[in-house]
Amino acid sequence: MPALQISRKMDYALRALTYLAGRNGAHGCTLNDIAAHTAVSSQFLAKIIEQLAQRGLVRSRRGPRGGYALARHPAEVSVNDVIEAIEGPVTLNACTGGEVDCALFPACGMTSLWQEAQKRLVEVFSQTTLADVQMGLSRAGNGLSIADSSARLMMGKATNKGFL
Repeated sequence: MPALQISRKMDYALRALTYLAGRNGAHGCTLNDIAAHTAVSSQFLAKIIEQLAQRGLVRSRRGPRGGYALARHPAEVSVNDVIEAIEGPVTLNACTGGEVDCALFPACGMTSLWQEAQKRLVEVFSQTTLADVQMGLSRAGNGLSIADSSARLMMGKATNKGFL
């Protein structure tokens, strides 16, 4: 994976939760419905949704009116909550985690740079909620689903408006 790139699993989790946020908790969505609207394989999505449910971000209900829904209001779920549920705490470098595993610490001149960068990154992720991401989707407009936008990006026809 290239340096500082969000994992596909993380991206898919945010896509799924953003889709659920747009459903306003009206009723549960099936796994296939979420997969179809987010351009994620249902097999991989099932594992992600299970992990999100275990962390209390998604709730599931069985039965004819069952399916998946957000466990909390979209404004109460930060991007950082999702990252920590899927990947664990954000750790930009060895010197920014809980236990420092670097022979050069604390004498390394890069330590303060990595710590400041991580602080700002976590700040942005913590202050951005699913409601904020959903609003960004609404502003992107065009009536397209995330799957439509993903397909356009893959074909190189996306605009600078973005969708996530």
